Amino acid sequence: MQIATIVIPNYNGMQYLGPCLESLMMQSRQDFSVILIDNGSQDASVEFVETHFPEVVIHRFDRNEGFCRAVNEGIRLSRTPYVILLNNDTVCDETFVEELVRAIEAPREERAVQVFSCAAKMVQMDDPEKMDNAGDYYCAFGWAYAFGKGKPAAGYDREREIFSACAAAAIYRREVFEEIGLFDETHFAYLEDTDVAYRARIAGYRNYYAPKAVVRHVGSATSGSLYNEFKIRYSSRNSIYLIYKNMPWPQMVLNFPLLLAGFLIKMLFFAGKGYLREYIRGLGAGRALCHPDKKVAFQRKNLKHYARIQIELWVNLFRRLF
Repeated sequence: MQIATIVIPNYNGMQYLGPCLESLMMQSRQDFSVILIDNGSQDASVEFVETHFPEVVIHRFDRNEGFCRAVNEGIRLSRTPYVILLNNDTVCDETFVEELVRAIEAPREERAVQVFSCAAKMVQMDDPEKMDNAGDYYCAFGWAYAFGKGKPAAGYDREREIFSACAAAAIYRREVFEEIGLFDETHFAYLEDTDVAYRARIAGYRNYYAPKAVVRHVGSATSGSLYNEFKIRYSSRNSIYLIYKNMPWPQMVLNFPLLLAGFLIKMLFFAGKGYLREYIRGLGAGRALCHPDKKVAFQRKNLKHYARIQIELWVNLFRRLF
């Protein structure tokens, strides 16, 4: 019986697929299947995988439908207890799958804790001694950020609770998607993993960092660079949408001064990078997405979860400094 399905979204990533898939074929645990969701690639990615990795199931879109649509299709096609999302620009250590499964099944100190996801330890492809991502955090500035990015990897070997798992390399409990919904395809790309984790947190689930599941990551392989118009526009758009969707009105009012400060700081930052116009256009596009039917319905039974989240939003303002 298979324990997990690995879903790899792909868009013109043929140069990365060989090392990525080879690392999966070498896993210490092999009770998983691999699904490649191709977003209309024009670089012979599909033909390459069909020829060299015939065991991989391939689902093709005619055009680029975005990260969210791709991984959702993979989740729908899966039938296993767990789904592992993996970017195509990664190379996994041989115990990657084994350690992710172990982490999500591990008993926690609090018996009531229900785990939704576990994030892998992502190190930089060119310099594995440095971190790429040790779990994502979200703060009251309205910022999501990768913990540990650029810092020595040796300092990030302790399991801990995180706000959300980076969907570039993480395991998810599939049955929870049936309760809270899949990745929100309105996002297209960027902050979709924070959003789905936020919804899981509201429902009372937790997310953890699994440091023994190690993966090397190139980063920005699809978008092409750390800062570009596409990425900035969608990130700023989705930052507005994320807040509106997941925060009840009283919580938005409570956080408004810090949220405003966060957006002003970002404006100054991107103005310095020459992308102020794209950032502001993204904010406007995000405002247009804010419809009442998009909000997560507030339920009194989840009040304690909202309170826990709010405390974390404040704490995570300072966690970024470390």
